[in-house]
Amino acid sequence: MDAPDQDINLTSPNKGLPGNMTDVPVDTPASGDGVVVLSEAETEELRSELCKVEDEIATLRQVLVAKEKHASEIKRKLGLTPFTELKQNLSKSWQDVQASNAYKKTHATLSTAGSKTSSAISSVGSALSKTLGEIKESPTFKSFEESVGNLKAKVIGNENNSKAGYHTPTASSPTAEENLSQDNAPF
Repeated sequence: MDAPDQDINLTSPNKGLPGNMTDVPVDTPASGDGVVVLSEAETEELRSELCKVEDEIATLRQVLVAKEKHASEIKRKLGLTPFTELKQNLSKSWQDVQASNAYKKTHATLSTAGSKTSSAISSVGSALSKTLGEIKESPTFKSFEESVGNLKAKVIGNENNSKAGYHTPTASSPTAEENLSQDNAPF
């Protein structure tokens, strides 16, 4: 229990001090600092009001904690988990982003850039195809194609002659293994 000489008034400037220190005056700010000097009655009234406000704050905190518990209980009964809430929040945020003017402008700009890029690539492809067609029709390419055809005919002709038993001056008689590899030749 409290000592009989201890001040138990919570709003007293001497609260909690031993009885022999109750006569110590409370420092009041000087009026030269821009702070209003209060009388003892005003000080006591303000301390009482402060105590009431602090009690209200504590009560509101308790009510808030009770409301948060009640809300989490309702969410649990509804099957709303933090993960589903996160998904819903992200979905709503994405919808908000898509509805924003910045997103719409960016989307339009990227769409335009994409269509211009695809038309440019298409133009390059057409030009390349046309150029390759022109190259294929050029006399130089036809001459090259003819030379390759002649070379192929000579190679195939030599193979056919070797198989038929005809020997060319540079060809030696093929072995059975060479005959097998010649049958699988890429030409």
